[in-house]
Amino acid sequence: MNPFEAEVEHLDGKLLIAMPSVGDPRFNRSVICICAHSGDGAMGLIVNKPAENLNFGDLLEQLAIKAARPIDGIDVHYGGPVEHGRGFVLHSRDYESEDATLNVNETFGMTATLDILDDISQGVGPDKCLLALGYAGWGPGQLENEIRDNGWITCDANPALVFSDDHDAKWKAALDVVGIDPRMLSSTGGSA
Repeated sequence: MNPFEAEVEHLDGKLLIAMPSVGDPRFNRSVICICAHSGDGAMGLIVNKPAENLNFGDLLEQLAIKAARPIDGIDVHYGGPVEHGRGFVLHSRDYESEDATLNVNETFGMTATLDILDDISQGVGPDKCLLALGYAGWGPGQLENEIRDNGWITCDANPALVFSDDHDAKWKAALDVVGIDPRMLSSTGGSA
């Protein structure tokens, strides 16, 4: 490794913001909450791309879960291109399922069991949540290399941004956090 390259920080609970040079159209203008990051790789959920033609009520019906209350306003997201038949719930830390919740950081948890869907439908789930099918995954060193190659920039994850219903505004809002005007972005980058 070039001694002048900065090390990539620990990214659990951070946001990845796709740059025009990300190179994969599936991640165009994506905002990803990193749920796990270690020497073994990274895993995160895209938080700004609702799945087309699928909502929480439809998902509950497909899973034969009967809601105890009206379910409105909960979108199901495209979480990423890996295992898109598998569901994940990114949520506030006021909820924890024993042995099933990954504590991402002090703000976010992630649970991938049917219990959380049932709890949400019964009104006893987390205060804030985002449902996703699939996830974004990287092998050892892959994400760090993509960050160094200007495919992504990182920022702190703000719950108001992550759980916002205005999915179209999340990419620009994340860029605002780091003080970048999206009109100034180019698909080519460099480093000083």
